[in-house]
Amino acid sequence: MFDGILNVYKEQGYTSFDVVAKLRGILKQKKIGHTGTLDPMATGVLVICLGKATKLVDMLIEGDKRYRTVMLLGYNTDTEDVTGVVTKRSDMSPEKSEIMNVLNSFVGCYNQIPPMYSAIKVDGKKLYEYAREGKTIERAPRQVEVYSIKNINIYNADIADNCLNESFKGIGERQRICLEMEVHCSKGTYIRSLCRDIGEKLGCFATLMSLERVEAHGNIVEHSLKLDEIETYYKSGTIGNYIQPLDSILGEYDKAQIKEKYKSFLLNGNKLKETYFENVHFDRSRMIRVYLENEMKALYSYDEKENIFRPEKMFL
Repeated sequence: MFDGILNVYKEQGYTSFDVVAKLRGILKQKKIGHTGTLDPMATGVLVICLGKATKLVDMLIEGDKRYRTVMLLGYNTDTEDVTGVVTKRSDMSPEKSEIMNVLNSFVGCYNQIPPMYSAIKVDGKKLYEYAREGKTIERAPRQVEVYSIKNINIYNADIADNCLNESFKGIGERQRICLEMEVHCSKGTYIRSLCRDIGEKLGCFATLMSLERVEAHGNIVEHSLKLDEIETYYKSGTIGNYIQPLDSILGEYDKAQIKEKYKSFLLNGNKLKETYFENVHFDRSRMIRVYLENEMKALYSYDEKENIFRPEKMFL
């Protein structure tokens, strides 16, 4: 069984669950999890946890991410992307200076209403299930943070060639303004909804045309592997060269080496005293990575009241 992190390129048309299911078949193991859902139309980095690393999934979902996105101005759709049906249309064509001012206004924290086509649960049922029944549910806004919007490109595009729903094909004009940008944002940010909100503020509406996740947890799109590449490397016996050790994405946490005579305390998942470590120069306000013989065995957190370290994640 493989243990570690795999940087997978999710191709269009697959769900994140599809990728996990295919990897289980390719790698011949069941213990596989992903660290952040991508819509079927989206592409890009999907960080996969293998074996022992699956214990990190809940932590890694929390991280910030970077996306490259293209939005189409002039339309709203029911899904907030070009796979949906057009619900609103505008002939307004904002100036470049106005577009730039509006984009800059979204950098920072803001309250975002999540889309109806999402997996958020209300009364035990996912929002997209309500949406498919033609129902709209009141959604509470959630605070998200946009750290930066950069690499902005404004251009005209042929919407008939780029939109995936028939409702666009009956529209008279073909050329409309598109806006390409790279967004660095916090967990829980829906790029579709960000595009919707930008369009609302511009007064001309907007919908997502394409979305690629370009970075997550230090994994960049240029180093990601497609499923067919992973299968080729597995068959050739070289896939291990592309699996990162499970501590490779935990560099933000300080490293602590357990003393040899106290290793049984660690291996049994016991609480650890400061004197059990070779080094004590680490940040006690955050978890620490605990090592035995240069291999990470656990994540521990400091209990100030008891002056002791408690296990949070064990990788034995």
